[in-house]
Amino acid sequence: MNSITGAKPALLLGSKSMSNVSNLAIFSSIVHISSSPALFAFFIRNTKNHRRDTFNNILETKCYTFNHINSKITKQSHETSYKYADNISEFKECGFTEEYVNNFFAPYVKESSVKIGLELREVVDFRFTTSKLIVGELVYASFCEKYITKSKILNLENSKSVFVSGLNDYYLAKKIASYPYVRK
Repeated sequence: MNSITGAKPALLLGSKSMSNVSNLAIFSSIVHISSSPALFAFFIRNTKNHRRDTFNNILETKCYTFNHINSKITKQSHETSYKYADNISEFKECGFTEEYVNNFFAPYVKESSVKIGLELREVVDFRFTTSKLIVGELVYASFCEKYITKSKILNLENSKSVFVSGLNDYYLAKKIASYPYVRK
């Protein structure tokens, strides 16, 4: 069932506890909610029966980062899905470098070429599942200018951003077409 919807963006979510333990976890359930304000969300599953350091850190600190996974860091990104003890940093265990920008509490992944800082805006509970939708507002974005097209679109092929299907199959994007924005 994890692969039936096709490939999805694979991003590393960076957070940090109030006791200064950094956390890094791979997510593929990222969705764009709104452009103004710029809101993005992700789903976190089954929060009742499993320890969720990422979720707990976000609730405590109200901030987190999304970091695109590129083709050079897929293996170590995949390793962040291992359930390390809550006092262990996935940054250190998986060979990533914490990067801090503009006094933002949550760490970015230095090895990532597209970085997004978010502040928590809402946690949406569902009646039919223990999963939650975590909604954040963009407060910072960083990417190389050469990844932006003339029409102000992020070129995922140039950034070598990775997509995942299921839990462990990774893909690169290849642009096949570009059409004008349709508005009636």
